[in-house]
Amino acid sequence: MSAAELGQLIVAPAGSAYSPLAERLIDEHSRVKNRPAGPGDVASWNNSIPVVVNALLECGRDDVEVQIEVGLPHTNSAVDLVLCGQHPGTGADSYLAVELKQVRYASVDPRCPIAVDLGFDDGKNKLHPVRQIQRYCEYMVRYLPHLRESDGRLTGVALLHNARDENVEALFDLGESDHGFLYTLDDLERFRRALTSRFAAASGKRAARALEEARLDPLLKVTDVARQQSVGGGGLTLLDEQYVAFDRITRHLEKTAPLGAFDVGLFHDADSVPEPGPKRVHILRGGPGSGKSAVALELQRELRLKNREAVLASGSHAYTETLRQIMRGTARGRQSSGRTKAAAKLYKYFNSFTDTPPDSIDVLICDEAHRVRRSSTDRWTRKELRDDKRAQATELINAAKVPIFLLDDHQSIRPDEVGTADYLKKLAEESGCLVEVTDLEGTFRAGGSKRFQHWVQQLLGLDVSDPVTWRPDGRTTLAVADSPEQLEEFLRARHLEGATARITAGYCWKWSNPEDGRLVQDVTIGDWHRPWNVKPQHSVENAPPSDLWATDSRGIGQIGCVYTAQTFEYDWNGVIIGPDLLFRNGKFTVDRTASHDPAFRKSVDDATVIRCVRNAYHVLLTRGVVGTVVYAVDPATHNELRRLIPGTIGLQHYAGAQAKLTAEGPQLPPDYSKRHR
Repeated sequence: MSAAELGQLIVAPAGSAYSPLAERLIDEHSRVKNRPAGPGDVASWNNSIPVVVNALLECGRDDVEVQIEVGLPHTNSAVDLVLCGQHPGTGADSYLAVELKQVRYASVDPRCPIAVDLGFDDGKNKLHPVRQIQRYCEYMVRYLPHLRESDGRLTGVALLHNARDENVEALFDLGESDHGFLYTLDDLERFRRALTSRFAAASGKRAARALEEARLDPLLKVTDVARQQSVGGGGLTLLDEQYVAFDRITRHLEKTAPLGAFDVGLFHDADSVPEPGPKRVHILRGGPGSGKSAVALELQRELRLKNREAVLASGSHAYTETLRQIMRGTARGRQSSGRTKAAAKLYKYFNSFTDTPPDSIDVLICDEAHRVRRSSTDRWTRKELRDDKRAQATELINAAKVPIFLLDDHQSIRPDEVGTADYLKKLAEESGCLVEVTDLEGTFRAGGSKRFQHWVQQLLGLDVSDPVTWRPDGRTTLAVADSPEQLEEFLRARHLEGATARITAGYCWKWSNPEDGRLVQDVTIGDWHRPWNVKPQHSVENAPPSDLWATDSRGIGQIGCVYTAQTFEYDWNGVIIGPDLLFRNGKFTVDRTASHDPAFRKSVDDATVIRCVRNAYHVLLTRGVVGTVVYAVDPATHNELRRLIPGTIGLQHYAGAQAKLTAEGPQLPPDYSKRHR
């Protein structure tokens, strides 16, 4: 709405605690997010928005459009306000992002100048308001080309309208920029001048409409970030908890690894002296798509810009080999051999540190740390290095001056994978280390839908709540396919349109070696049959190797499993739920007899198998950036999915165009479209 229109809604009527605007936002929040608004949000709508609206009215900017709770592209983060209007000098579209804070007092963490205590008494530091709005603006500019059409089209402010300068003095030490200025109660006149410098006394409807309809650049995936890093040094815009964790770690590194302390790039000189005191271990915990790998790669990039390097280790063969392949692929001419050796040093496996001297690696970034195993000993371990009692996590902690673990407590998928935040924290503290655990609350997949992430956990029994009907939130598409043929046809159509699309399935079919140079059609459902992705250590013409299945466009022709899909993401995600996960008596149960996973030997107890199968489907269902389509082999389970998921796949007819399969509109399954007689 315009400021003039909002001005009619910001005064609470007699006898009411809330303004009409706040009442409308409370109702809208409950409708969209399916939960009540928190007291902080309600107070902001009731008390903070009027400050901005009145400032616009007082300086004659009645026609500036005010957008409220503006979602950032591809994520669940939102800017409190975006003001839209015409620039007074050029007449071009002009925008001001506003982050509202009701705090009266604030202090800065002495360990990290962007981590601040805003007086919420929750024991948690928040991102500095100026840095928060700076990152929001940077993120918007990255993904909204409309904001890049001219310099300075978007600016940002943090408005602490209840705070006096003297009570938040420490916040002013952080540098301001066009994307982030700080205003307080003492600065409201300056804030009004800022408004008149950004907006003419003219309608902002054109600018508001242009922003609402603006084309979005696609979300940068993990492999895109790695490729940018290898080719041009480009990075990713980190938000909120991501950035706080990243900044705190990099500042800690500056103290533990002073410049000049490196030998050949990865290891310290023997004479280097680390910061005194116990070793500090950083644990970053977050759900699927929370940006864990983005933080890991951004740390590597930041260290490289300072002529420092860090080892990135993983328990995933596909992830590690993909990162190595990307780095090798950027080599030119005679660089190939050197790039291959460097890639092998920079990207390692968790079991690569059995004989690494203590603290010989400066920074060890352990991504996908939920895949840390009990021990590094396996059938290939040399006899002199075998030690079943030594924890793999202990080897990782001992090997580095600064160990960093990034994990999801619900993504361990093998019986011997034990990586959880609690497990790693306990081991680190037993070794005399200080431990910092940071939770990454955001999500960058499924259109930034936190509701979808929570719904999947409820569906699989990973949450205390029972499965519930999916309620669309406009951020992501979720639909049920009526057959594997329909699922494949729909995803291939998205692939031909230029989107990335893959089909995965539970490990419920034999995985054969290639025969006569061809993949075996192992995944069979009725008359439909397709091959698994290529097995590791095998190669097949016109099919990508196992490690590249998720990133090579030819992967659309095979069915992926959890071991090739984990870590990666694609626009459209097709998931076949096999007979190892059945819906019975109101909840999903695991049938271990239907699994073909060789990791589930007879010696593995049922509880462990149940955990691994549920976690595997948690991984498979959360790979999609744009949408997810599911199909269940078991009829009763499939009917339950139909009950829980309103979305279906079906033919839609458009005037003057050929009918095509879409995930739009109500559809009755073909078997029931005719009345049975």
